Amino acid sequence: MISATHTALETASSNGAGTIPLGRAPDGSPVEALWIARAGTRARIMTWGATLMDLRLDGIGHSLVLGSPGLAPYAGPMRDFGAVVGPVANRIAGASAPLGGRRLRLEANEAGRTMLHGGSAGSSVRNWRIESAGATACRLGLSLPEGTGGLPGPLTLRARYSIDGEGALEILLEAESGAPTFCNLAPHSYWCLDGSGTLDAHMLEIAAEAYLPVDAALIPVGAPAPVAGTRFDFRRPRPVRTPGAAPLDHNFCLGDAPGRLRPACRLSVPGISLDLSTTEPGLQVYDGGGIDTGPFPGHQGHPYRAHAGLALEPQHWPNAPNRPDYPSVLLRPGETRRQLSRFHPRRSGAPRPE
Repeated sequence: MISATHTALETASSNGAGTIPLGRAPDGSPVEALWIARAGTRARIMTWGATLMDLRLDGIGHSLVLGSPGLAPYAGPMRDFGAVVGPVANRIAGASAPLGGRRLRLEANEAGRTMLHGGSAGSSVRNWRIESAGATACRLGLSLPEGTGGLPGPLTLRARYSIDGEGALEILLEAESGAPTFCNLAPHSYWCLDGSGTLDAHMLEIAAEAYLPVDAALIPVGAPAPVAGTRFDFRRPRPVRTPGAAPLDHNFCLGDAPGRLRPACRLSVPGISLDLSTTEPGLQVYDGGGIDTGPFPGHQGHPYRAHAGLALEPQHWPNAPNRPDYPSVLLRPGETRRQLSRFHPRRSGAPRPE
């Protein structure tokens, strides 16, 4: 079990000075958090799961992401909140995939039929180590052993959080493997820009002409489909949720421009907006319909319930190991898989990029 520590150091450390002890991981290693800050933006990063626990804008009295100041909820219903999920984010159908002339048998940790986010011992439930830390940036590292979730390895993972001169949070994820394997890391924050614990006032715009329809198990059923004329057409701003609309837990296809940072989406409420750019070919958007943190309160002092936040997950497409027609998530020895995503929150009146 995770051992949590109650501390009064959070406020004193919110300007990026030193680490904050939160407790201990199951292996006995210390779980720590730290703040980075620049240009009116502050982010709190935790070693458990390489998690973005908190994100603040000067002049705004609430966090823009769902989370908790303490460790205990992250061992339970807040698993994956703000974490780096992997080694393969999203779902792999049938918990199996072909690789190198054989079929991998993977951990079926979702409903006994799919692998989700790398299994029950993936990167979101591991204690990363702090490799470097400063006032505006930090880097965390993790070694995943061979066989994690049934995947070949071992894997070396790195996550670098930094805040640039415009107040944007950049997340750089890197992975290397000792054997041919699959890797598709993703940041997994839930966003609620107005602190209300609902998505009622949120408007969403996505730079995607196509999305992936899914079956009952949320596995893509084929080739990308046009968003035009569907509930999934966010090419112009529209409410995240509308009465009677289908739930959102879908991949939006951003186009194929490997390594180039390009606009993906804009989320907004009156007074605040968030612009997301990424190098990834897909953006998984999940409306948080399954959120229920039970007795554990979040940043606003009350538990989170269904649709309390919106997950915006830049990544490769779901079930890619079984779909040679999708962008590949194969990682070979000697290669480095890199993903860069930039989250830029602003208050109303600040200039926005075109």
